[in-house]
Amino acid sequence: MKALQFDRFGSPEVIVLRDVPKPEPGPGQIRIAVRACGLTPADWVVVDGLFADRMPPLPRGLGLEVAGTVDALGEGVTGTEIGDPVFGPATFDGPTAGAAEFALMAAWARIPEGVTAEQAAALPMAAETAWRALDDLGVQPGELLLVHGAGATVGEAAVRLALHRGVRVIATAGPTRAAALGEIGAQVTGYGDGMAERVTALAGGRVDRALDAAPTGGRIDRADQASPAGGSLPTLIDLTGDPDRVLTVSDFAAAAELGARITTEIRYDLMGEFARLAGEGVLAVPVARTYTLDQIQEAAKLSQSRRPGGKLMLVL
Repeated sequence: MKALQFDRFGSPEVIVLRDVPKPEPGPGQIRIAVRACGLTPADWVVVDGLFADRMPPLPRGLGLEVAGTVDALGEGVTGTEIGDPVFGPATFDGPTAGAAEFALMAAWARIPEGVTAEQAAALPMAAETAWRALDDLGVQPGELLLVHGAGATVGEAAVRLALHRGVRVIATAGPTRAAALGEIGAQVTGYGDGMAERVTALAGGRVDRALDAAPTGGRIDRADQASPAGGSLPTLIDLTGDPDRVLTVSDFAAAAELGARITTEIRYDLMGEFARLAGEGVLAVPVARTYTLDQIQEAAKLSQSRRPGGKLMLVL
């Protein structure tokens, strides 16, 4: 099969497309013929070697979020048949991952009717992170939540899930996703000077809780000033009045310095719930562009620009 791999750590230029053996599913795993593989900023972190001590030896693959059709069943797998359309996280304990013609999965759900493979492959990481963040932050129905970085995939998923739970939402986003966020029920304001004041005006005071879904180091209205933690968390804490009411999904160093919350326990046991919500139209992650495996360098360049406008997807 064809797969993306890297033999050394570094920038995305180290990624190559090559022919490799198909992976064989172990107990409790399935193998799928991949139809779509979502790309995330975490892929470039893996390629750069940040998690080298937690990963298998080189060569390695990339691509966590996948969708496709079941091709083989490992020992003990029940409730799934060859040919079923499924989506979920690809395994990372071998020389290849999701960015390949075939991938292994240990957690999955059936793709619901009316949802394409590309739409399904955009869900796992964004939906799981957003769900977990809302739970860990303790957001309750009727509360007012500020989602900073709502134009990012995790941020938009959090907005959708929060609204579905009966939470009122103020969302910060750039012009690309602002209109779409407003259409689903969020109060939206842009970034830039006066952002904190605009949020306060929309809230009529403080917000109950704040979720930071912006890329690490994202800023609110202090882009030309150094904040104590080098990011947006100080302003989010000011807007809530309590660091315990702020959670970040990316800026862990700043959270440790300022006392804000983080979330780390991954919950891929919720894939079935994500499938149900996607089928009902509640949960969706916008797909900005699609690429083939041999266009990985072009995809990486746009992804690393931090302005992809939605999920970037490899299609096979």
